[in-house]
Amino acid sequence: MMRVFGHHIAVPVLLLAVLEAGVLIALFEGLTAYFDVVPAAGPGGADAVTGALDTPAAAWGDHTVPRLLAVLGVVVIAAVGMYSRRMFFDVKTFVRRSLVIFPLLFVALTAASVAYAMYMGTDWSGYVILLGFATPAAAVAIVLIRYFFVELADLDVFKRRILVLGTGPAAERIAEMAAPGQHRHFRLVGFVDMEDGGAGAGRLHWQVFPRRLAGEPAALHRLVRDRRVDEIVLATAERRAGRGGQGGGLPLDDLLKCKLGGVTISDYATFWEREAAEIDLDSLRPGWMIFSDGFRQSLSRRFIKRLFDVSVSLTFLLATLPITAVAAAAVKLTSRGPVFYRQERVGLHGRPFELMKFRSMTADAEKDGTPRWAGANDARVTPVGKFIRKTRIDEIPQVLNVLKGEMSFIGPRPERPFFVDQLAEQIPYYRERHTVRPGISGWAQINYPYGASVEDARRKLAYDLYYVKNGSLFLDLLILVQTVKVILWNEGAR
Repeated sequence: MMRVFGHHIAVPVLLLAVLEAGVLIALFEGLTAYFDVVPAAGPGGADAVTGALDTPAAAWGDHTVPRLLAVLGVVVIAAVGMYSRRMFFDVKTFVRRSLVIFPLLFVALTAASVAYAMYMGTDWSGYVILLGFATPAAAVAIVLIRYFFVELADLDVFKRRILVLGTGPAAERIAEMAAPGQHRHFRLVGFVDMEDGGAGAGRLHWQVFPRRLAGEPAALHRLVRDRRVDEIVLATAERRAGRGGQGGGLPLDDLLKCKLGGVTISDYATFWEREAAEIDLDSLRPGWMIFSDGFRQSLSRRFIKRLFDVSVSLTFLLATLPITAVAAAAVKLTSRGPVFYRQERVGLHGRPFELMKFRSMTADAEKDGTPRWAGANDARVTPVGKFIRKTRIDEIPQVLNVLKGEMSFIGPRPERPFFVDQLAEQIPYYRERHTVRPGISGWAQINYPYGASVEDARRKLAYDLYYVKNGSLFLDLLILVQTVKVILWNEGAR
């Protein structure tokens, strides 16, 4: 794993993105050379092009535009979720979704190329022809490369070797994470039973080593050397030091030898956060939150985030103006009631505000005055409401909440006060999600499907707290890009 601006990204995922960008660059530049394109006169000038196509080579003659288009191509692939942890090893799904991915890639690259050609004052037809050749070739090349790369990345030789200290509930969760078919970027070497044959040892599928190895107390450093361990994870509630490795407590002398020998020592909560991209609520303690890296809301972070929110919101509002007008008319003409639906939600530091949406339910959806979660095939949803919910068009008016400073574009979803009070009583640390502004999209929204229960709220809180801890402009951009997949694949809509 590599930490980029606080967010944990698997190195194989980064390498795959670079490799696929390289394929796109090679294709664009190769086809340009094949059609014998030479530099043009520049903005507003006539092209000087030889070969089969009349292509504006001011854009294609150097390496700049092919590289920019390659980056745009990788962004499109990321936007549909193909670099996510869940999809990285799922080549079959990637192939199926390619029917949408590569037409979308062709449209995005063509639109960018035509816009550039119009700016340069040159003919844009050559771009369309070039991309018509390049996109199918890129589809075949990327699918093949992804297949072989993923197969290679799944080999044990390229994975970190993990040894877990402990055989209790935390160790069992690691075992479930690393179960066959999960395709993690680490390999479990085994567990060290800190209780010398405690009850937890029998429930694990991997080899469990007793704390006394070969009759010697605290032989942890020998086990680490023999098993070529790269990282030790402390998954035991016991944090006291043992005496010479005997009795209860951690074998600190052995752990120090391992640390000085180049082995990474991690506590369970940090390991889980890194590998699962969420916070394990069962192991969450105030001390870890206080002393761990993150959970900082500096003045510079707040300023940059506000600038990001205003810029993205204004751009989004202008770009979706035609859609907004049609949606407003459809809501008004097909059902009785107002176009917009206003509902009290809990915002930053627990302050209430009125969230705006296009109305998707009947005007008397809660005529009894009792708040209720939306259910699957909810009878209160109108026909138009069902469509705008699935396409997320009903969320567009929330951009006005963002511009007013009540929400952010990226952040935990705001909940109703009734549900906040209910959930805070049942889920520890639930109110900590209100230390940042709520958002239209968020880390939980792109990683967890729509849920309408206490357990769903608990699972989403694990992602929300990860965002609160590791939020940055970089993570905001990643979430913004991947929000496209939620719309395309109808993930989480109800």
